[in-house]
Amino acid sequence: MSFRFITKPIHAYLIDYPVAIVLMAAPFALKLGQSDPVAMWLSVVVGIAALLLAALTDHPTGLVRIIPYWLHLWVDRAVGVVFAIAPFAFKFAELDARYYWVLAAAVLLTTSVFNAPEEPVATRSGLERRTAG
Repeated sequence: MSFRFITKPIHAYLIDYPVAIVLMAAPFALKLGQSDPVAMWLSVVVGIAALLLAALTDHPTGLVRIIPYWLHLWVDRAVGVVFAIAPFAFKFAELDARYYWVLAAAVLLTTSVFNAPEEPVATRSGLERRTAG
């Protein structure tokens, strides 16, 4: 059994937009920013950027499909790294730090460990299947 179950459609429909909304709303619900106001606003700004990224990505829910999906995944991974480093860089404490470490782990696991590789176009269309003879 493979752990790589997050396909392009799953990422598009179940992750991109809901996560962007959570990133914008959670800091207010959790009252982030106790250790530094950046803890609240970093999540909000990344949530807005995530909405824009999802809308511009070439996947099922993209509105203007100009960003390749592979680049979208690399941007997500970079955000995961930023989330992992932010508590140290900005000296976030307690809930502020834990929030970003949990996000970092979730983003990096989702986009790397659990991400299903895309099938090449030839495989999906059946072009690589040849008969002997």
